[in-house]
Amino acid sequence: MVVGSGYLGGRVGARMRALGGRAVLCSRRPPTARSADGTPWSELDVRDGRACAEAVRSLAPDALVVVHGPSDITWCERHANEAMAAHGTGAVNLAAAAAGRPILLISTDNVFPGTRSSYGESDRVAPANAYGRAKLAGERILLDTGNAMVLRVSLVYGWDPDGHRPNYFTTCVRGLRDGRPVAAPTDHWNTPVLVDDVAAWSAALLRAGRTGVLHLGGPERLSRYEWAGRIARGLGLDEGPIRPAGKAGTAYACRPDNACLHSERAADLPELAGLRPVDVDEGTRRLASAALAGATPEPRPAEDRL
Repeated sequence: MVVGSGYLGGRVGARMRALGGRAVLCSRRPPTARSADGTPWSELDVRDGRACAEAVRSLAPDALVVVHGPSDITWCERHANEAMAAHGTGAVNLAAAAAGRPILLISTDNVFPGTRSSYGESDRVAPANAYGRAKLAGERILLDTGNAMVLRVSLVYGWDPDGHRPNYFTTCVRGLRDGRPVAAPTDHWNTPVLVDDVAAWSAALLRAGRTGVLHLGGPERLSRYEWAGRIARGLGLDEGPIRPAGKAGTAYACRPDNACLHSERAADLPELAGLRPVDVDEGTRRLASAALAGATPEPRPAEDRL
């Protein structure tokens, strides 16, 4: 039962199916992202405790993956109560409905203040914004069940032309292809991680029955400006539209300066062997044909995704 039907939720569902399992996406509105194609959908508002209980009763899942929104950090900053209701109250309802089933929550680097260059699992949390506070509340509620794994991820990217709010890679590619200005902060740092790597880790951790907290970031710490240049060069597009900017003057103003993660635990988990996240150049190569054609990439065979 994948709670959330956006780009990442769709990819997680597809990964489960590629491994021979079944998945159902649950959200308030039907999926719009092509990543959800082929995965059944069921309506669910996580703020409704009875609805959560009924969904688990009727679907009878072995486990839950929680990756619902809102995830627009700027919107959450302006609507802090609504964000907390979705993530905090939603976690309470899902924890009760799960009734001891394993839960994997996909969380965020925004639970940290961003004053250090990167954060590991043992670092102290201090949310940078309303989104981080709401996600941290959800983390604590689900971890208290004793059956939850919290996977904190850094900036997730892929080719998502149909999503409600396209990720930075998609936004960059569209601007570069069309010759429109691409605002690229020079003072906002991320460890970008390919969506398929997040989906692969999520499935592996659930199958292994892991609990606790784990971080997943890409292998490189990059400013958005540096990353935009790498995307352009990787796709053979003109870098001219890329405009260096300060974070304060962009939509990323309320993000932590350093939205970067590294893991102190991952190397010791045997289920993650062979699932090391790719760098942004390899990620761009994998997405190139779809990004340049404006189409969603064909799913690769399960063994190639490892």
